[in-house]
Amino acid sequence: MTTLDRDLLHTVEADSVSAGRHFWGRAALWLSAIWLVTSFVLQAAHESGWIAFGFENWRPVLYAYILWAIVLCVTRVVLYGEAGKKALFVLPAALFVVSMVVFPLLFALWVGFSDWNLASLTGRQFNGLDNLRRMLSDPFYANALLNMVLYCLAIAVEYAIAFGLALLLSQDIAARKFWRVTFLVPLMLSPVAVSWMVGKSMLEIRFGPIARLARWLGWENPSFFGDPLTARLSIMIMDAWTFIPFMMIMLLAGLQALPREVLEAAEVDGATKWQRFWKVIFPLMLPVSVTAVMIRIIFKLKLADIIITVTAGGPGGATDSVTSFIYREYRDRSNVGYGTLLAIVYLVIIVFGMTMLLKVSDRIVRRMTGRL
Repeated sequence: MTTLDRDLLHTVEADSVSAGRHFWGRAALWLSAIWLVTSFVLQAAHESGWIAFGFENWRPVLYAYILWAIVLCVTRVVLYGEAGKKALFVLPAALFVVSMVVFPLLFALWVGFSDWNLASLTGRQFNGLDNLRRMLSDPFYANALLNMVLYCLAIAVEYAIAFGLALLLSQDIAARKFWRVTFLVPLMLSPVAVSWMVGKSMLEIRFGPIARLARWLGWENPSFFGDPLTARLSIMIMDAWTFIPFMMIMLLAGLQALPREVLEAAEVDGATKWQRFWKVIFPLMLPVSVTAVMIRIIFKLKLADIIITVTAGGPGGATDSVTSFIYREYRDRSNVGYGTLLAIVYLVIIVFGMTMLLKVSDRIVRRMTGRL
């Protein structure tokens, strides 16, 4: 009777793998990897014009990647036995992420360093660092980056309003459930719907009710989108009206989860309402506040739909966000190469900025919560 017959829980360890099995597993893995790298380099050289022969498209490279992924998963079990089976719980997901994230990023880099205008008959042409030099001297892109800084700074005001509403709705007020649902209505609407309902209708200079009210109050020409400063403020207000309920609901959930014993102890000690808020509630709410603000910043960095619908970046690009500016590079100018490079640079800025913000916020949270 063999060991496997006597022990139903017998597992195959890496040490028990035969030499032949180990050799053929390694050989299959290396051959599939070599074929993947060779096909990728060959096609990249062909697309760049360095060699005359190559595949008609990138589909063979995709097939080579799928083959390598299958061989990699199979050889995990062939080479490592039971440990390889455990790796199969994670490996397919990791390979899927690589195919859906890493490959598109590599393709974006390939496109970003090229002159590729869809309106041109020449097709894609590699141009080195020309797009980067153009970006550094592009005043409209610099203006869009500055606008994003201003739009993100407005989150501080949104946070204060959301915190105030959360404090109000956490109290025992009349019709509290009704007001909670009412304040959440803007979040249920699409930003495009908000753009048309508010920006294109209520703020319309001739017949909009808000414009008529402003004219009745003495504003002779209530053009909310004709002046750069007014247009930026109008965009900020519409975006804030849409997403303040999101921050409010997160902060309200945090307030309801606060330990009542701490609040009651502060009240017994004679702390005023302001002292209870600043010394107890606010520090305890910092983790929730940081989460709400960070998520809000991520949404703000993607701001485009309201701008595209209402102002199309005007007047003169004054309201452009980076996302709306890149969108117009694709749509209006068909400049795929330059637009892709702008998107890559913006991604790098976002990753670096969010990393620094998380580090700074973590230090602030630790410092303030350590005082409690």
